[in-house]
Amino acid sequence: MNGVVALVGGGEWREGCTFDRGLLDASGADEVLIVPTAAAYEHPDRAVATATAYFEGLGVKARGLDVLSRPDAEDEANADVVRAARFVYLGGGSPLHLRSVLKESKVWDALLAAWQDGAVVAASSAGAMVITDPMVDPRGGAFTLGLGLVEQLAVIPHFDGWSHDKAHRTLTIAAAGLPVVGIPEQTALIRDADGSWRSEGVGDVAVFRDGAPSDFTALPG
Repeated sequence: MNGVVALVGGGEWREGCTFDRGLLDASGADEVLIVPTAAAYEHPDRAVATATAYFEGLGVKARGLDVLSRPDAEDEANADVVRAARFVYLGGGSPLHLRSVLKESKVWDALLAAWQDGAVVAASSAGAMVITDPMVDPRGGAFTLGLGLVEQLAVIPHFDGWSHDKAHRTLTIAAAGLPVVGIPEQTALIRDADGSWRSEGVGDVAVFRDGAPSDFTALPG
């Protein structure tokens, strides 16, 4: 059975991210694997340090895996680490860099295999955008190809910071029937192993379909 997926709106690894405790319990892991690919040009070491300190406060270890470039993503040793992980967390940064590094790579294949074997995958901000398909294009709010761990779903992270006009433009050009979810920071939209959806955290997840407000029943199982 596929594992749990958590799509986080940003502001990861902070007080208020109450969902992480449940994700740890679901994974059964005593270590969280942090993949800071999206932050490759934004001090990925700092992202890992933040995550490490945060998860220590939850009583577990975290370690970073420096998959920062395409060669890193094609490295067999890195792929083996991801395949063996029970809780993989993709942090925020550049969605376009994250997609270009992971697309059709050995590390991405390993992540899919781990998830299909029951591992928890959490992805925040850029990560949440990229692992769905289609993906909201950060260059203008239209849509482009994502990596498709979750299909037929698009994510707007940091939704609490989007203007009404920007959100309206994105929602009105979405394909007919496509659910688009706006996820605030420190908030997660979670698909449990049974395919059901729920949200947790400091904000409220907004679901839209055909430009109008909808609910979790519109989301893919």
